[in-house]
Amino acid sequence: MTTYLFQKEFTNQTFDDETLKLKEFEKCIFKNCHFSLVNFIGVTFVDCVFQNCHFDQAKINHTAWRTVEFRECSMIDVNFAMSDKLIFEIRFFHCRLDFSKFYALKLRDTVFEKCSLISVDFMQTDLSKTLFDDCDLYQAEFEKAKLEQADFRTSRNYSINPEKTKLKGAYFSLPEAKGLLRKYDILIVD
Repeated sequence: MTTYLFQKEFTNQTFDDETLKLKEFEKCIFKNCHFSLVNFIGVTFVDCVFQNCHFDQAKINHTAWRTVEFRECSMIDVNFAMSDKLIFEIRFFHCRLDFSKFYALKLRDTVFEKCSLISVDFMQTDLSKTLFDDCDLYQAEFEKAKLEQADFRTSRNYSINPEKTKLKGAYFSLPEAKGLLRKYDILIVD
């Protein structure tokens, strides 16, 4: 049976598999909490905020993220691809998401602000109208992603193959837009 928690604040807590199992959190705030290496089972988050929390290598399969905000969180090597896709809506501010996976998710209108997205898997992901504001996208993979009207103007280190990615109406700025030509192994001199 699912336990429902409403408008609770959790501070400096370390969660484990059992403390999260079959829980639904609505309008809850998590501050300085640890979820690293936890295996989430039947967990739902609705209108929640995570501030300075750690999710490194957490197993979040089949977890529901409905209008959830992450601020200054560490989420290294987290696989979001197996999350519940019904009303999947997340936003990231000042987070470290290196080596995480968003494979084939619908992330339209998502915000990634001042995030480290090194080697993140965005393959086949719908990132239409997504804002990448001041993000490091070194070795992030976008093959077959939908990036229509996505905004990369203030981000850096991306390498996107225009032949294998939908880019219509996407925003880029120089000199970082050179990352669109990297696959051709040509030199562009300023």
